[in-house]
Amino acid sequence: MTLLEPSLKPPLRVKLQNNLRREAEETVERFRSQAPSSTAQITQPNPEDGNCLKSPTSDDISLLHESQSDRASFGEGTEQDQEPQLPYQEQVPVPAYHPTPSQTRLAIQLTEEEQIRIAQKIGLTQHLPKGVYDPGRDGSEKKIRDFITGPAIVPGYFSANVNNVVLVLNGREKAKVFYATQWLLYTKNLVQSQKLQHVAVVLLGNEHCNNDWMAQFLSSNGGFVELLFIIYDSPWINDVDVFQWPLGVATYRNFPVVEASWSMVYNERPYLCNFLGTVYKNSSRQALMNILKEDGYDKLCWISAREEWQPQETNESLKNYQDALLQSDLTLCPAGVNTECYRIYEACSYGSVPVVEDVMTAGRCGNTSAHHRAPLHLLKTMGAPFIFIKNWKELPAILEKEKTINAQEKIQRRKMLLQWYQHFKTELKMKFTNILESSFLMTNKG
Repeated sequence: MTLLEPSLKPPLRVKLQNNLRREAEETVERFRSQAPSSTAQITQPNPEDGNCLKSPTSDDISLLHESQSDRASFGEGTEQDQEPQLPYQEQVPVPAYHPTPSQTRLAIQLTEEEQIRIAQKIGLTQHLPKGVYDPGRDGSEKKIRDFITGPAIVPGYFSANVNNVVLVLNGREKAKVFYATQWLLYTKNLVQSQKLQHVAVVLLGNEHCNNDWMAQFLSSNGGFVELLFIIYDSPWINDVDVFQWPLGVATYRNFPVVEASWSMVYNERPYLCNFLGTVYKNSSRQALMNILKEDGYDKLCWISAREEWQPQETNESLKNYQDALLQSDLTLCPAGVNTECYRIYEACSYGSVPVVEDVMTAGRCGNTSAHHRAPLHLLKTMGAPFIFIKNWKELPAILEKEKTINAQEKIQRRKMLLQWYQHFKTELKMKFTNILESSFLMTNKG
């Protein structure tokens, strides 16, 4: 597969670039002006605070990504990030390719360097079993045989033999929304000119679930995006054309793919629980620390608290964190900006049962009265074998019960957690694949 090269002369290319940028700016400004004051100022959250992951199939699949060195890494930008400046030589040419029905193909388009990390977490690469590019379904008409990657993918570059596309977009904060909007407007032009047939989006949503800017692009609202897979809870989720996707592990901090081992299951774990992370004043994390210290459980658990968030792990801190997960029966998962956090999935990787603070955080993520499984709807729907608590005052009783559980019971619990997590990832892979095939490929053949 090859990438399309720009075919327009520079003056026309720049004109298209300016038009696209102007329309994106107007879209973002309209979104900002319509947003309530409580959500108009969205600050960039710390990844550790509760960003506590994502995937497809077709005849062939191309995985394209952009590696822009001037963009902040995922989870490290700020609200003051400047608007992205796109390279002059790579702007908005409309491909003249017209695929035939026999050439139906699906591309997954990653739109920023940070999206490579997102794609890893959401299962587009290694964190789902065999990724989603499993070539093992010989004999099937819809199988994925290969994918490609490439640097500097910006609006104007789709694989030359693709007529269906999945865009992986970042909507965490204002600068990212601006850039994502440019991609959507470019893709809209291709759909309107019949260069593309079907479009889906995997969206890393805002931690406050303030994703209203995306609504205009959904086909249910007259737009062209037929399927949306969104990270974090959202009242939009209906399992018809909008689906929840899990956040997953922090690959941007080099959290690895973990293979279950005999020792992981059967070795005795010396700690009742663990918590390694940032503790903010007047937060539930502060209340958690107070409870652990008051009752002496901090001596039975691996606790390492810090006052300031660190964006990157050192080799030593990553090893300490992994050791804490591996040597603890429970992993404490307090809510941050959002209830869902990386720590939940990382604990599952090591067979350490997550103890999750099951509270709805501020924003537009839904409400527990209307959605009884909110927050963490997807995990609860899929039967996550976690310990859910509403208040950390419940923790002492949980830890006292842990003391009474014998080694064999803990081994069985670890097996169950590891098996559930593997099943969870496999089911997500199949769900993503089936949804895309039924929505895109069957429509093409019909």
